[in-house]
Amino acid sequence: MNKTLAAFVAVATIAGSLTATPASAQRYLGAAVAGGIIGGAIVGGAVAASRPAPVYVEEAPPPPPGCYWQRQRFWDGYEWRFRRIQICN
Repeated sequence: MNKTLAAFVAVATIAGSLTATPASAQRYLGAAVAGGIIGGAIVGGAVAASRPAPVYVEEAPPPPPGCYWQRQRFWDGYEWRFRRIQICN
């Protein structure tokens, strides 16, 4: 939130400095374009750095009676990996 607020203040400052100057489309067009690019980069960076929204993940259902979960290592052709398998008696 603080980064977003700082980005908004920076964009508002740049926009305020551009509007306080005399209106001349030919002289200040480059400054306006540069201000827009810089402001977009600041706001985009602040949004990208913010935390993602929380996601609900449902737990796995309990195993049937007499069954249990076991972590098993396997070779996938490139590297050793792990998976959970259910073993029932």
